Amino acid sequence: MKTKIKLSLALAIAVALSSVALHAQDKEAAPVKPKTMQEILDATQAADWRRLDPNNTIYLELANGRVVIELAPTFAPEHSKNIVALAKEKYWDGLSINRSQDNFVVQWGDANGDDEKLKRNFRLAKQTLPAEFVRKSDGLAFTRLPDVDGWAPHVGFVDGMPAAQSPVNNQAWLTHCYGMVGAGRGMVIGQSPRQLDRNITVVGRVVQGMELLSILPRGTGPLGFYEKAEQRAPIKAIRLMADVPEDERTAIEVLRTDTDSFTQLVEARRNRRDDWYKVPAGHIDVCNVPIPTRAIKK
Repeated sequence: MKTKIKLSLALAIAVALSSVALHAQDKEAAPVKPKTMQEILDATQAADWRRLDPNNTIYLELANGRVVIELAPTFAPEHSKNIVALAKEKYWDGLSINRSQDNFVVQWGDANGDDEKLKRNFRLAKQTLPAEFVRKSDGLAFTRLPDVDGWAPHVGFVDGMPAAQSPVNNQAWLTHCYGMVGAGRGMVIGQSPRQLDRNITVVGRVVQGMELLSILPRGTGPLGFYEKAEQRAPIKAIRLMADVPEDERTAIEVLRTDTDSFTQLVEARRNRRDDWYKVPAGHIDVCNVPIPTRAIKK
């Protein structure tokens, strides 16, 4: 009888321990809830962020605020130099935004550019430049996205700029995403016109202030050009960040695109798990990946 009691007790203990072990395994096997984009940003370290280069950043000053534009000398070195030269000679000061085409682009410059008598002449900048549609892929630190793209073999980011590349011909180029700035002195404010890739020199992107451009009244003329002078949005100034006193600069930094934090962010956007989403997409387009900014901590 004592033997049976001991045996039963041993079996009970064994079953209990087995149950605890299984419970522990279940806990270990339970999937970890993926982080949201905000949780990823909250966990970033200082090294995950970078400051804008004052010698490759320009400020577009409008009546309703400032647009911060980061240039892309890695892809368009000659155009970037020329834009800096134009900013230094204050070429754009007092000119205007002359076009706002719905779901496409805004464009600024000299409204009298086609009139030889009235147009504003260049002083420091070059009048013409070679096209810089593509460059060689060699030497680029390319952060590739995991999904296929309809416009290029590979897409991803180079120094915070949305880009594409083709291993077959060793070419790389910037993509026409929302907020990208083209050599026609315009910027994309609508649906990504990727058909323009490799057909226009892309010189940079808007880092902050896109809302100041996207809300502009749409032009009523062909291609969204303003038909009357009073419809144009005046440009107070376009200045190189390096020429602006430090206490007047926009103190922001940008999330680096070559970090593990950015890789996590991409995955969080590929498969949205916010409470609102019922079905994660499992895919992301290069133009739909946000590049977060934040105020520099003093």
